Amino acid sequence: MPRITGVPTKAAGPLVRLAYRFARRRYGAVPEPFTVVAHHPRLLRASAAHELLAERACRTLPANVRELAVYRTAVRLGCSWCVDFGTMLQKHEGLDIERLKAIDDYATSPEFSRPERLALAYADAMTETPVAVTDEQVAELVAEFGRAGVVELTYQIGLENMRARINSALDITDQGFTSGDACRVPVPSDVDS
Repeated sequence: MPRITGVPTKAAGPLVRLAYRFARRRYGAVPEPFTVVAHHPRLLRASAAHELLAERACRTLPANVRELAVYRTAVRLGCSWCVDFGTMLQKHEGLDIERLKAIDDYATSPEFSRPERLALAYADAMTETPVAVTDEQVAELVAEFGRAGVVELTYQIGLENMRARINSALDITDQGFTSGDACRVPVPSDVDS
């Protein structure tokens, strides 16, 4: 259970209820981070708009490269919610989620291509404290993905750092999206009613 419980549907205003309905239709359940952020409806709207805009804008990199880097960031930060949700997103993208089991061995695993390894190493370097990115690393990424691709990769890894740290701080844990049982953790109103 998160440190701040989510807003039940019955206690939510009309815009939050609309957001819940949209999320339920899109993901099969309302993501718990939505329900927690719903305590601050304007921030929920800003966050949802940002996520949708970032999703639409990030089309330079191949989906496998982008999604693996985001997933690796979640793994490194230990955000079980992000790992769960990210796995579901990769599955829906038609990506091979079985190879995620080898993510910790990406540098030597034949499961990952050279471009994927570069992105995964960058995710590791960006997620270090302090950040451990080198000029050589960025130059290699630019040669592989171009400047726009590196900016997109950097943005996505940074965004996942934010998500994972927020979820971890609020103790928001996996919700069952990977298993297909997302509805096992219902919106708070489903429990409170």
